[in-house]
This record gives sequence, structure tokens and C-alpha cells, in this order.
Amino acid sequence: MRLPRTLPRSLAGQLFAMQALLVAAVVAGCAFFAYASGRDRAEETAARQVRAAALAMAGSPSVREAIRTPDPSAVLQPYAEQVREDTGITFVTIMNPEGVRWTHPDPSQIGRSFIGHTERALLGETFEETYTGTLGPSIRVVTPVYDRGRIVGLVSAGITVERVSTQVREQLGALGTAAGAALALGALGTYVINARLRRHTHGMNARELSRMHTYHEATLHAVREGLLMLDGQRRVALINDAGRELLGLEPGSVGRGVDELALPASLTGALLASEPRVDEVHLTAERVIVVNTSPVVGGERRGTVVTLRDHTELQALSGELDSERGFTQALRSQAHEAANRLHTVVSLIELGRVEEAVDFATAELELAQVLTDRVVGAVAEPVLAALLLGKAAQANERGVELVLTEDSLIDDGALPCSLAPRDLVTVLGNLIDNAVDAASETATGGVPAPARRTATRALVTVTARTEPGELLLRVADTGAGIGPDDADEVFRRGWTTRGTGRGLGLALVRQAAHRNGGTVTLDRAAGGGAEFTVRLPLAGRTAGTEVAAP
Repeated sequence: MRLPRTLPRSLAGQLFAMQALLVAAVVAGCAFFAYASGRDRAEETAARQVRAAALAMAGSPSVREAIRTPDPSAVLQPYAEQVREDTGITFVTIMNPEGVRWTHPDPSQIGRSFIGHTERALLGETFEETYTGTLGPSIRVVTPVYDRGRIVGLVSAGITVERVSTQVREQLGALGTAAGAALALGALGTYVINARLRRHTHGMNARELSRMHTYHEATLHAVREGLLMLDGQRRVALINDAGRELLGLEPGSVGRGVDELALPASLTGALLASEPRVDEVHLTAERVIVVNTSPVVGGERRGTVVTLRDHTELQALSGELDSERGFTQALRSQAHEAANRLHTVVSLIELGRVEEAVDFATAELELAQVLTDRVVGAVAEPVLAALLLGKAAQANERGVELVLTEDSLIDDGALPCSLAPRDLVTVLGNLIDNAVDAASETATGGVPAPARRTATRALVTVTARTEPGELLLRVADTGAGIGPDDADEVFRRGWTTRGTGRGLGLALVRQAAHRNGGTVTLDRAAGGGAEFTVRLPLAGRTAGTEVAAP
């Protein structure tokens, strides 16, 4: 028959057993020490007691007078027994110098020789010894009795070792009771403490806790999603590698307060908030992060669990998708317009007006080709060229003319590989979108219908050129512009004048510029609107983001 395998004891059980053994060992050691010292003290007390009794009797005048009588026992026996009963010692023996007893607790022993040593007493010395006599082993004192300068007798008083041991055992019994009570209290306290520990460790043993910790550490480092745990004082209690990378924190950030991490104000506010946050988008210096927070509550706020997701790539792809979607809509609209123009040409030919049909088709072709030739001739970077053509088509659909300045020029190969095309799309695309929105609102939404024919033409001017060591991208519009009070807030995430769900474009522009070591400045355009200028170094990161008010 195979015996069942014994499960390892839980950590709390091991601690309880260890502490119980420790308390028992301490109590046993104290009991042994108390017994040993108590026995020594009992023997010392017994020796002092019998010495005092013997010396007192040896110096008593009544004893000397009784020794002078013909029958000393008649007087000394009752006296010795009275002293023995009063002092609680075992025996008092008075004898002549030859050792013949005059008194003894057992009257039958009177007249017999004393069992023990008397030589030192006969020399005038009071001494102590442990000796076995008629009553068994005893602690005794022998002292001489002087009368007129000579030794006329000896007094011996003693307590048996058995009586001393009995007294020690009685003391040890009381000590054992106290030790047992101490052990019981210690075991009870240990049990209560370990019961609480067992609840906290869920009854797991040390090996299971160690294995769980190993899995915990491996999971934290393996998860690509950022994980941040804050304690009740909003200090970083735990952060994994992905979280540290997303927030741009140093390895020694654990234990620091959230307000000491130099994070953006909006992100710091989200981490310090007491209410949970769900899928909030925040921008750091180089990333777009989706933040979720959940407070840990157990009777009181004990901390916050924060998850972080990198939304940078997705946001960039979303921006590119929006651009492609707008470009597609513009192409669809242009295809519709081209069909209308083709029908017009066909109709003119059917009416026999061939020359007019040729003139109309030639004029339309030249008008459509002017911007394309201008963009392709000036901007050799295919991503920027395609972006400009697509945005021009979108602007045209909204009644806004997009113009590329004459000094725009980007030669083929002028942009380094370190300058990601996606960042160029983010910067220039968002600036053009905002400019088109501002220009179109001023041209239509901000002007009454009867006066639109005299309103200023909606215009967005784009400059894209390379200068010594840097790429310059400038977008100006004929919109209402940005007031001085909003100049510092325009790049903040969520700032917008066009309703909720907007306000991320300019924040992304600043982030992309910062990521590439560039600068962003805001000025007032010549036409009264806003003018944004982005400068990106062509040879690595050399600068940080700057914002200049108009």
C-alpha cells in the first residue's frame, strides 16, 4: 500500500511551529535556570538558617549552665526540640567534646556518638558540611560551646537534603505553572499572528509564494502593455519595463510620487484622480498613450492600478487613413466633375461647335495640370508631393485654394532616412487640415450670405523647402487667427474651437516635431490668419519644441 504524499506545510504553519518551539525552548531554559539557581539559593538559605541557630544556642547562658549539671540531657533535650520546632530545621544536637549526644530528635539516639566530623569545632572553628547521619544526608553546622575560656560542648544544627529538595520542588511547581501559562499565552499570540498571515498568504507555503513571485516578475516583464501601480500616497509602487518606456522614466522611479515624474500636466492629473479613467488619450513628449485607471479600494483607498497602451503608431495610421479617405473622396468628386466636363465637350461636338469644344477641354486640362506640375516640380519627396496633391483636392472641394509658394523646393534625396515620412505626413497634414478648416469657416460660416460675394478669398499657403541643415514647413491661412490668450494653449491636447472630439492635431504636430528634434512656432499670417512654422533638423536631433506667440 502506497502512503499518501504529505503536502508541504503552509508558510503560516511553519512559522507557527517554529515560534511555538522557540517559546517552549525559552520557557524550558528559564525553568532550568530558575531551578538551578533556586536550589543553590535554598541550600545557601538553609546553611545560614542552621548556622544562626547553632551559634545562638552555643552562646546561650542556659546551655552552659545545663552542661554543668550532672544530667545535661534533662534540660537541653526539651530546649533543643523547642528551638527545632520554632526554627523549622531538621535537627539540633548538643554533645560533649567527645561527641556523645545530649540531645537528638530521636530520643533513642541520646547517649550515642555523633555521626560526623567534630575535629575543626574542637579547634574552635565553626564549620559547615553536608554529611549523611541517622536522618540521612543533611546540611549541618558544628560550632563549639565555650565556658570560662574552654570548650565544654559542641552544638550541631542541620536540615536534611530531602527537605531542601522538597522546598525546591515546591518552588519549581509554581515556576512550572507560570512557565506553562507563558507558553500558552505565547502559543496563543503566535497562533493569532499566523492566522492573520495565513489569510494574507492564502495558506500558501514558501515554495508556492516563491513560484508565484517568479511568475509575477516574468509576467510583468513579458507584457508589452504598460502597467503602473500607485500606493495610497500616489507613489509609484511598481512599474514594468513597458510602462517605464512609454512614460520615459528612469529605472529609479519606484517610490517617487506621481507629481515628481515630470509627466505632462494632463497625464499627471489623470494618474492623481480618485475616479477611474477609461481609454483616455494623453500625449507625452514622444508618444500617444491610452490610459486606464482603476482605484484599489478595501475599506479605504489603497492605491491605483494604471494600464498604458501605446497609441502612437495607431494614431499615425489613423491620420494616414483619414488623408487617404479624403483623397479618395476628392478623386470621386473630381471624377464626377470630369464626367460633367466630358459630357459638355461631347455635347459641343454634337452641336457642331468643335473649336469651342477644343478650347473648353484645353482650358480645363491646363487648370488641373498647373498645381500638379508646380508640386511635382518643387517637391521631389513623393510622400509630401502626394500629400499636397491630395490636400489640394480636399481644399478645393471645400472652396479653399491651396497654394504652394514659389520658394518651395525639396530636391530628391535631400531628406535623411532618419526623418520618417510618417512624421512628415503627421506634421504637414494636420497643419493643412487646421488651416483649411479655419479658412473655410471665415469664407462661408463667418460671413453673412448677402456679403459672400465680396468676402475675402479662402486661401491656404504652404511653404516646403530645405535650408542649410534643416527642413522648413510653413502653413498660413486666411482664417480668423488665434488670439494671444490661446497662444499658449493651442498645442495642448483637447484644445479646439470646433466642438468635442477634436483638438489632437496640433498636439500631434508638436509631438512629431519634438520626436525629431525640431521646433514649432506660431505667428500671425500676412492675411490675418495663423501661420505655423515647423523646422526639423536634417542631421539628427539638435533642438526641442518651442512655441512662440503671435
